[in-house]
Amino acid sequence: MSRLTVKNIQHKNKKNFSAKKIYLVCSLSFVSVSVSAAVNESQQDKSQDTDNMTVYGRALSIYRAGDTSLATRTPTPVDDIPQSVQVLPQQLIQDQGARQITDLYRSVSGVSQFSYSYVTFRGFRQDEILYDGVRGNPFEGLAVPQLFNIERVEVLKGPSAAISGSGEPGGVINYVTKKPTYDDQRYVSLTGGNQDFVSGSMSLSGAANDDRSQRYRIGVYQDHENPYRKNTDIRNRIIDLGYEWDISPDTTLGVQYTDILQHYGGGRIRGIPTDDQGNFLTSTEWNANDASDHLSLDAEVYQVRVNHDFNFWLSGDVTFRYFENEDIQKYHEPKKLKDTNDDGIYDWVDREYRDQLRRNKAGSVTANLVAELDDHTLLFGMDYYRLDSEFIYYKASSAGGVSGRSLINPDYTPDDVSLYTYQLAKHTDTQSERYGAYIQDQWSLSDVWNVTSGVRLDGYHDEINDIRKSNFESYTGSGASYRLGSTYQLNEQLHPYMVVATGFVPQDAADQATANGGPFDPEESLMYEAGARSYWFNHRLSASLAFYHITKQNVLQTDPDDDSKMVAYGKVRSQGIEADLMADLTDNWVANLSYAYNDTIVKQAYDGISRTVGRRFANAPHHQLGLWTRYDLPVLNSSVGFGADYVGQQWSQDGQIVKSYTVYDASWQTHWQDWKFQLNVKNLFDKTYAVSGFLERTGHFPGEKRRIYLTADYSF
Repeated sequence: MSRLTVKNIQHKNKKNFSAKKIYLVCSLSFVSVSVSAAVNESQQDKSQDTDNMTVYGRALSIYRAGDTSLATRTPTPVDDIPQSVQVLPQQLIQDQGARQITDLYRSVSGVSQFSYSYVTFRGFRQDEILYDGVRGNPFEGLAVPQLFNIERVEVLKGPSAAISGSGEPGGVINYVTKKPTYDDQRYVSLTGGNQDFVSGSMSLSGAANDDRSQRYRIGVYQDHENPYRKNTDIRNRIIDLGYEWDISPDTTLGVQYTDILQHYGGGRIRGIPTDDQGNFLTSTEWNANDASDHLSLDAEVYQVRVNHDFNFWLSGDVTFRYFENEDIQKYHEPKKLKDTNDDGIYDWVDREYRDQLRRNKAGSVTANLVAELDDHTLLFGMDYYRLDSEFIYYKASSAGGVSGRSLINPDYTPDDVSLYTYQLAKHTDTQSERYGAYIQDQWSLSDVWNVTSGVRLDGYHDEINDIRKSNFESYTGSGASYRLGSTYQLNEQLHPYMVVATGFVPQDAADQATANGGPFDPEESLMYEAGARSYWFNHRLSASLAFYHITKQNVLQTDPDDDSKMVAYGKVRSQGIEADLMADLTDNWVANLSYAYNDTIVKQAYDGISRTVGRRFANAPHHQLGLWTRYDLPVLNSSVGFGADYVGQQWSQDGQIVKSYTVYDASWQTHWQDWKFQLNVKNLFDKTYAVSGFLERTGHFPGEKRRIYLTADYSF
C-alpha cells in the first residue's frame, strides 16, 4: 500500500521558491479549469434550517443539523452517511458559552482532551484540523482554536482518508466558518468574568447592494484574562472579514481574510507533577514558568472559494486557502524531579529554558466536480497542500544558569534569561507536500437503500534541511485508501449502516529526520464500523449507536527514554461503542446525552519498546459521558441549562494513573427587546482534577477551576 524512499545528501543547497506565488498560480489554474461549486453554502444552510424546523422535533431542530458535506464533500442527509458523524450547531455553542474548542468536547462522544487543542479521538491522539473542509490550520503548533468566527463544528468519526486524504483513524474535526448573510445581522457583545476575564466583540453582516447579490461580513473579537496558575495571562484577538458575490445565477465567489493574535503569558504551560496514583504533589496553581515566559502566535489566513453550477446535473467548486503564522515560545520546562529531603516524595524540579521560533507558510487547493446522474451522485476531486516550516530552537540547562523550583515552597523570582548559557538544539527548514485524487459514488439503489463507495490515491514529498548539522534529507511515498459503506431504512424508526474504511498518514516531516529517530513508515489503519440511527415518538427522541474496531500500524509516540526522539509502535488496536441521544422531554425541556466506551491497547511493538505490549494507550479513557440539557421559560423569555462531563480513568505516557473526574456546568439566558443576557458557570463545584497526563516530570494537565461569565449582547 505504501512505499518510502530516503535520501541523505550532505551540504546540499535547496532552491527557495515563493510559496505564495506557487499557491496562487495553482489556485488560478484550477479556477480556470473548473470554476465551480458543489452547492452554494448559503443556500445549503437555508435548506438545512428549513428541514430542521419542519421535519424534526424541537431538540433536533436546535441541536442537530440535517445535512453535512464533511463526510462526502456533497450536501448529504446525516441519515444517508454510512459513518458516525456529529454536527455541533451555533445554538449549542452559544448555550454552552463555548469560547474555544476545548469547551465542546463533552458534546462529542469518543473525544477527550489530550493537551492544548490536541484530543484523544477513539483512543488515538489527533491534531489534524480542517476549515471549511480543506487543509490550512492557522493554529498550527500548540495554540488553541477559537470559536468567534465559527458557525458550527463538524466531527467525522473514523478514517476520512478516502475523501480528505491523510488523517488520523479516530476522526477529524472540521470548522465551518461564518459567512456573509443575505439578511442584515448586526450585534455587539461584552463579557466579564472571574480571573479578570473581559471580552468584547462586534459582528456586522448583510447585503452590500439592493438585489443582495453582494454580501459582506465584518467581525472583531478581543479578550484578556489572568488564569489561576501563577505567572499566566491570556489575550486573543481575531479580525474576520468576508465577501460573497453572486456573479451570475450559477456562480458565486467568496473571499475571506482572518487575522489572529494569541498570547499566552506564562509560556507553554505544562502540567502539575503527581504520584503514580494521580495525586498532585503541589497546588494546581504551581507553574514551572517565570512571568516573562510566553507563547505568542500571529497568523493571517486568506481563503477564496468559487461555486458554479454548469447545468442542472453538473456542479463544482474550487477552494484556495493560504496562511502564514509565526509562533514564538519562550518557556521553562521541567526536566527532572528530585526528592531533596529523602522522604520518598518529590519536592523539587530542575528546569530547562527553551527559546523556540516556528514560522509556517501553507497553502492548499481543493477542486471538486459533482455529477447527479439518475440514482448516482458522482464526485471527482483532487487537492494539493504544501507546508513550509522553519524551526529554530535554543535551550539552556541548569548547568547554563537555569534555576530550579520547589514544589512545596516555590520562589517565583524570575531568572535573568540573558545570563543563561545557550546552545543551539535545532535549526531546521522543512517542506511538506501532500497531494491526492479521489472518486466517490453515492448510489441510491432504492428509496431506502444507499451505498457509498470511494477510493483515493495519495502522494507525499518531504524535505528536511538540518541547518545545524548541515544535513539534507528527503522522503517520497504514496498510498491508497478506500471506503465502502451502506445505509438502509428498515422503517421510519430504524436506519442501520455499515462501513469499512482505511487510512493512510505520512509521518510529519519534522518527525522523519534521523535526529528524531526516523525515518518512519507511514501510518496505516483499517476500520470496521456498524451502527444505527433511530427516531421515536414523532421524532421527539433521536438516538444513534456505533460499534467500531480500528487497527493502526506505525504509531509514533515520544520515546520514554529520550523525549527528543520518537518511537514507532508496531500496532495499536482500538474498539468501542458510542451512543448519542437527543430528546424533547417536554415541550420546553430538551436534552443531549453522549456516551462512549473505548479500549485502545498496544498489540505489537518494535525494537526497544516491547514492554508496552498489552498496555492501554496514553490518555484513552474507557468511559466518557457528556450531558447538556436546556429548559425554556417562555413566560420569562428565558432558559436555563445544565451540563455534566464524566471522563474515566486514564494513563499517562509514563504509566501514571490519571484519575476519573466529573464536572458540572450551568447557564441562564434571557431576552429583552434587542438584548440577550447570559450567565455561564463552568466547573460549578470548583472540582480539582486532571484532564490528561503527559510525562512524569511534566505532570498531569489540571482542569479549569470554577469560571463565571456574564455576557450582554445587543442586536441592531
